[in-house]
Amino acid sequence: MPTIIALDVSLSMAYKVSGYESSEKFSRLQLAAHAVNILLDYLTLHSKLEYVAIITYSSKAEVVSSFTRDYDLLKDKITELVIKDKTNYEILFKTLNRIVISEWGSYTPCQVIIITDGSSSFEMMTPSQPITVNFPSSVTVMSVAATDDMYSPPTMQKILSVFESNGKIVKTDPHVDIDSITIFTRELAKENYSSSNAVLKCGSIVSKVQLLPPPMPCTMLVDFEMKTTQVSSVIEICGFIENVDIGTPAAISRHLVLPLAGAHESYVLDNLENMELDDDTSQDDGKVPSFCVLLHGSLKVENKVALCQLNTNWFGILFSWTDTKKRSNLMLIVLEPDKISVPWIGDFKYLGTLPNENIVPEPDECFPVRPPEKRSYNQNIVVWVKQSGLQSDVQKILRQARKLPEKTNNFYKELNRLRRAAISFGFVELLDGIADIFERECTMLPGSAHPDCALQLTHSAGILRRPIARDAKYAIPPMRTKFVSGMEAYGKL
Repeated sequence: MPTIIALDVSLSMAYKVSGYESSEKFSRLQLAAHAVNILLDYLTLHSKLEYVAIITYSSKAEVVSSFTRDYDLLKDKITELVIKDKTNYEILFKTLNRIVISEWGSYTPCQVIIITDGSSSFEMMTPSQPITVNFPSSVTVMSVAATDDMYSPPTMQKILSVFESNGKIVKTDPHVDIDSITIFTRELAKENYSSSNAVLKCGSIVSKVQLLPPPMPCTMLVDFEMKTTQVSSVIEICGFIENVDIGTPAAISRHLVLPLAGAHESYVLDNLENMELDDDTSQDDGKVPSFCVLLHGSLKVENKVALCQLNTNWFGILFSWTDTKKRSNLMLIVLEPDKISVPWIGDFKYLGTLPNENIVPEPDECFPVRPPEKRSYNQNIVVWVKQSGLQSDVQKILRQARKLPEKTNNFYKELNRLRRAAISFGFVELLDGIADIFERECTMLPGSAHPDCALQLTHSAGILRRPIARDAKYAIPPMRTKFVSGMEAYGKL
């Protein structure tokens, strides 16, 4: 998962501390920068695909570097840090929400590492409005101050409570120095960035692989209780399906599948239990046959995906994926833990091979399994994922309003569609906003505009502010004027 490192650059971080056995003094900011360098060195060796971003915070938060895999660039940025003024945790949490949601969305888990001395008054941790982190996260608060600091424990506990997740506080020794920071940072890196190794099995062929990022346990409500399921250490391929048949099902996560570095490939199923996932042999990987390379090339050429079982009633999809740089990789999509996680295919336990390969199946026997009801894809469904979508719908109504009375039917059809969507989404404030836009549009109409344009806009704005406009079953009728018959236009809506 992406990682965000937040560094405290307040005045208290300029405090110099001396080591237990060394008289050389370092500032707390220097110790924090050393911890970041140790963490980046660990990622360079063990997790090169991890995206890392660095921000600093005091009274203001600054994005030192956005998400990147260039760890050398991050190290260069760390050397340019300077001490600033007082600490403001409220602006830190707002900045975390902004950069994560803009880059990854609100559903991608992120790892947050906050390095601070914790020296802050309680007033700074009591903002005017409640602070929340609007993305799934795993937080670690690392202290570069002595453990007997009277401010550190309560302040860092409040930081931890904001995330509402399974976080932890890493405390250093009473005598903070370079050696203790190095030890604690390495332990933190080993715990947070442990690799996920597994065995990929296909018939009598088995191969040791690495999953990046590591799959997270999935917790779901089953029979009135919460059940947590983890991905098994053995991923078994059940069969192969055409790309067009599997489509794009809902997924929990996506992972890169790599052959385990320096690992032997085994082609004997009886040796599966004796295979060590952490085997560190020194053979030349280029000369060792890899089942992952064979599988990836086969899926890419045949335009198919591999259906694999991750655990009991839990399945995933292996496929060949090409990024924007025209590099192809073997990816794993983790589906929801259910046998019917792909509705148009049905229960996976009924899948199998044809009894006779020479028999051509009927069209209704092929994938995907179509639902019995006939669905219409011509309906104009309103979807507002971004601000531009809502703005486009409003501008469409205004364009039709300027062409009244010729576009009376289209104007009220689009207006009622927008109004019903706002009511369905609970966005009733939009109705008052549209009414204000209509009234402002009336004052800005050119002299050449048709008189019916101002009449219909004023009529629509008035109804939008009435309680009846909150009823989804109600349709706003056109105003009956000498230019258009209201009942006649209403019957065409």
